[in-house]
Amino acid sequence: MAAQTIPNFFIAGAPKAGTTSLYHQLAQHPDVYMSPVKEPCFFCQEVRPENFVPDMRDRVQTHMEAMRGLLDGDLKENMTRGIISRREDYLKLFAKWSGQKAIGEGSVFYLWSKAAAKSIAVANPAAKFIIILRHPAERAFSQYIHAISDAHVSHGFSQHITEGLRSNGEMGLYYPFLNFGMYSEQIDRYLDHFPRNQLGIWLYEDTLASPQNFFREVLTFLGVDPSFIPDSSRRYYQLEVPKALGVSQALRRSGIWRGMRNCTPTPLRPALKKMVYRSRGSFSMSPEDRRFLIEYYRDDIRRLEHVIERDLSAWLR
Repeated sequence: MAAQTIPNFFIAGAPKAGTTSLYHQLAQHPDVYMSPVKEPCFFCQEVRPENFVPDMRDRVQTHMEAMRGLLDGDLKENMTRGIISRREDYLKLFAKWSGQKAIGEGSVFYLWSKAAAKSIAVANPAAKFIIILRHPAERAFSQYIHAISDAHVSHGFSQHITEGLRSNGEMGLYYPFLNFGMYSEQIDRYLDHFPRNQLGIWLYEDTLASPQNFFREVLTFLGVDPSFIPDSSRRYYQLEVPKALGVSQALRRSGIWRGMRNCTPTPLRPALKKMVYRSRGSFSMSPEDRRFLIEYYRDDIRRLEHVIERDLSAWLR
C-alpha cells in the first residue's frame, strides 16, 4: 500500500473511553483527514463474521456486504462503524485524501486485538496511536449500559459479568466485554512493534478534567496545529436507561416503542420519554460488582502502572 493512502495514526481504543467524540473533533481539523467510516477494523482480523457467536454471524456478514455497497458510492457522510476486510475496500476510505498531514481512523478493537499491532507495523511502521484508558470496571459498566440502551439485554450487571466470565471466546455481547479492560498486555503488544514515542496514552480522567488541554496534547502528538478549537457541542451515544429493563426490551424489539414515539405529538415526546426512561445518573454499579471487578483487574492495573508510568491507585478503590 502506498504510504499516503493509509492512516499514519489510529485511535486504537479503548472502547467506551470517549473515542467517538475525539474522532469527530479531529475530523474538523483542516490538516487532519479521518476515514469516513470510524471503525473499519481492517487490521483486526479477529473481527470477522466467522468469529462471532452464531446468532450474530449473519447480521455481521449482511452489514459487511451493505458497507461494500456504500463504498462503491460517494461516502459523503461519516459512518460510525462498518467492518471492512478487503484491501481494495479499505483503500477507498482514503481515496479522497487531499494532502492533510495527519491521516487517521478509529477502530477501538485495535487495542484489544492480538493481530492489529503487528499488521499495522507491516503496513506503516511509523504510525502513531492514540490510546485512552478508562477505569476498567467503569468501562465495563458503560459497555453494559450501552447494551441495555440498545435493548440487547434486560438482565442486571452481575449476570452480565457472569456471562462474560463464561464466554467461550466467540465475539458477541459477552466477549471481549471483560477482556477489553486488560490494558497492560495490550499496551505491551504495541510496544513489541512500535517505539514508545509513537504511542500517545491518556487516561479517561485526563480527558474529563481538562478537555481542551487533552485535545491540544493530541494535536501536538499528531504534529498539526494545536491551537485549533473544534465544535464540541454535539454529544454522541446519549444512552437511554429504561426504568423497566424487560418491558423496554420487549417494546424496542417489537417496534412498539418506535410506533408510540412516532404517534406522539412532538411537544409531548419528552414526557413520554420521561415515563419510560430514568436519568443515567440514577443507574450505577453496585459496590459488590465494583469490588469484584477491581479484584479481577487488580494485577493487570498494577502491571499497567509500570508500563505507562502512571499512578493508578485510584482505580483500586
